[in-house]
This record gives sequence, C-alpha cells and structure tokens, in this order.
Amino acid sequence: MSLPILIVEDDDDLRDALTDTLQLGGHSVLTASDGEAALRCLETERVALVLSDVQMQPMDGETLLLEVKQRYPWLPVMLMTAYGVVEKAVAALHAGACHYLPKPFEPDQLLHEVVKYMLPGSEDDTVIAEDPAMRGLLDMARRVAGSDASVLISGESGTGKEVLARFIHRASMRVERPFVAVNCAAVPEQLLESTFFGHERGAFTGAANQHIGKFEQANGGTLLLDEVTEMPLALQAKLLRVLQEREVERVGGTRAIRVDVRVIATSNRDIAQAVAAGQFREDLFYRLNVFPLHLPALRERPSDILPLARAMLARHAARVGRRAPLLAADAERRLEGYGWEGNVRELDNVIQRALILAPGDVILAEHLYLPQGPAKAAVAPLQARSATPIEEPQRPTDIKALEKHHILETLKACGGVRKLAAQKLAMSERTLRHKLQQYREEDGTGPA
Repeated sequence: MSLPILIVEDDDDLRDALTDTLQLGGHSVLTASDGEAALRCLETERVALVLSDVQMQPMDGETLLLEVKQRYPWLPVMLMTAYGVVEKAVAALHAGACHYLPKPFEPDQLLHEVVKYMLPGSEDDTVIAEDPAMRGLLDMARRVAGSDASVLISGESGTGKEVLARFIHRASMRVERPFVAVNCAAVPEQLLESTFFGHERGAFTGAANQHIGKFEQANGGTLLLDEVTEMPLALQAKLLRVLQEREVERVGGTRAIRVDVRVIATSNRDIAQAVAAGQFREDLFYRLNVFPLHLPALRERPSDILPLARAMLARHAARVGRRAPLLAADAERRLEGYGWEGNVRELDNVIQRALILAPGDVILAEHLYLPQGPAKAAVAPLQARSATPIEEPQRPTDIKALEKHHILETLKACGGVRKLAAQKLAMSERTLRHKLQQYREEDGTGPA
C-alpha cells in the first residue's frame, strides 16, 4: 500500500488543485496549511514525500526543509515556487531537497516528478544518503536511471544493493512497469533456465502447465539479476544471447518472444577476478558492466549510521504500534564506533533487538547487542544478566523526563556545543534553545 503525499500550501485553492491532481493520479494525500502544521502531521503520520510551497507564513518552505531533514533525514522533500531563481534552487538542493519545481507546471509533470522521488509503500526500500559518498552515488544512480543502460552494482553483502536497484527503477521512465528480482544463488540449477526464460507445458517431467519466465514477467520494466556471479557458465551463454537479441525462447518452445527489459545485476564478489578465474564470461561481464556502481560498506559511510538507525527505529516501532524510542548519546557513540562487518543488514538486526530490550522511550548503550566480529554475531546468544545485582543510577521513567535526560546528556557529551547537540538530537537549534529555556524556567537545570 502506498504511503500518502503531504501537501504543504497556504493557498486554499492551490492546495485543493494539487490534492485533486495527485488523487486523480492514484495517490493518497495529506494536507497542511503551513510548515508548523506539516511538522505536527509528521509526528503522527508516515508519508512518502513532502510537497511544499516556499512562500508561506509563519514558516516558509526552506525552513520546513531544514526542519524535516533534521528530524526525518530519509524523507524526500520537493519544493515548488513561482518565485524561484537558480541560486535558490541550488541552495535548496544542497540543503537536501530532492527536487525544485518552478510554477506554473502541468499536472502530468507533477505526477511524473513525485513518482520519481517518493518513498515506496514499504520503507524497507528507502535509500538513506546523508554521507557524501552515498550522495555522490545516488546522483550517479539518478543520471543512469534516465537511460536504458545495463547497470552492474557491486558491494559487500548487506550493503543494500537491491534497495539501490529499486531506487534506479523508481527514478526511471519504467517506474509504472514491473520490477522483477531473481536471486541467482537461490534458484536450483536444474530450474534456472525455466525460471529465467519460462517453459511450455510438457517441456519436461513435471511441467504440467505453461510457465512465464522472469524476462517475460519484467517486460517493459526492470529485471534484477541478484548475485549474478553465482550463475552457471552454461546459463551465462544463454543470458548473453537474450541480452543481445532482446528475445527469449521458452524451454520446449518453438518461437522467439520479444522482450523489452532493462537489466540491473548485482554481485558481492570481485567480478574481474571471477572472469580471470574462468568462473564468469568476459563477454557477459562487458554486456552487464555498461554503467558500474559500487555501493560502499557501512563503515565507509559513517554519516549514514545514525540516520539509518533512526529510520529503522521508526519503521520497526510502527509495525508493533509503538512510539519510536530516542537514541541516547551513549547509544549513538556505540553505533558510530562499531565496525559493521554485516553492514546495513547487521545494523537492522541490532536495532530490532534494541527495541525488544529497551523498556522505555530511550535506547541506551546497554540495549545494543554488538558482538565483536561476524562469527560471534552468528553464534553468540544474548547473555543473561549477572545474578549479582548491579546498582545503577536512578533514571527517569516518564516520557517528558526521559526526553529531558536525553537532551541534557547529549549536550554534555557534545561539550555544550548546541549546534552539534542539535544535529545529534535530529532537531533544530531553535527547538533545542526553546527546550533548554523551559528546563531553566522549571527547575534551573538547563544551561544558560
């Protein structure tokens, strides 16, 4: 099910027109009359994209953009304005806007742009790109998405290669057509040819019905060949012919079937090394490697660790009807200091376990199970607490007190630097100043 688009527009007539356009295009919609109303909406609702005007009062669209990127860094924000100039558009893109749409625009243009940038119905496919390495990679992915060139995505296991492949599909002109993924390592060798190309009834023992293969299923769209280097050499030759001729022949069939498919392949191996070892065809490698993209390991994109963790917390908490907990400063330090040999997949496992172990609305370092090395991660069970009770300092239990404790501890860990603390807390400096003033007025505990 698709997530709604949040329209932020202070002109009632234009807001209604945008709503009608998006709903007629098949999208669900939420609306807000200004930036502050939009932020209140985002506190309770999950959305696929924020579509905001720039010229609004009391909070304009550019301020809203900064607030959203502080609190929900994974959420795409598209700005629209009749007053836009090139300099402002560039500044907005640098601040994290996914697109800058100048008015007036045609309804079809709006529909095309929101489909390119909105999150999918499941946040499992969301690409987090706060780190400069990932921002550069996504820029390259957007550029190649507009073509039909084959893409070869390399990277370690667990880095999110399929997520990047789906991002390319969503940003392409094939977005309305199927995205079909097949894991080449998971299909039994005797079924590979039938899986890819299909078979006719009676083609072999057990073929009681006609079967449409993956290439036909993906016709007009995108076919992902996941872990393509695990494909046997005999099938590699047949795959090469399909890519060259753009037609398939079902097992047991007698006619060629034309297919129009954009191919994206992934591998966690060194493909050039596999070619040198005779395990992968060189001609197929060059056919797939038209546009190579290398997805960096999580340890190579450290600025993405906390945004990814917060996005995972929001997603998994929502699935169980729970408010997403905050990450305490000591928990953030542990996440940022860990090696992440299992990459994004390992981080997701750690976050799911932390949600189970954390009793309240703050995740502390003690709730993060971070074994040293992949072997220990695979075999080491969660250890029971020592039978000898360990006296710990009294911690606040109500939500407001927990938030206050978290904010003051984070500020302390940042050496009192409010700008850095606000970044760690994923809130604006203005919000942080307001909360510290509240603490001073209540009991004098907030710093001056």
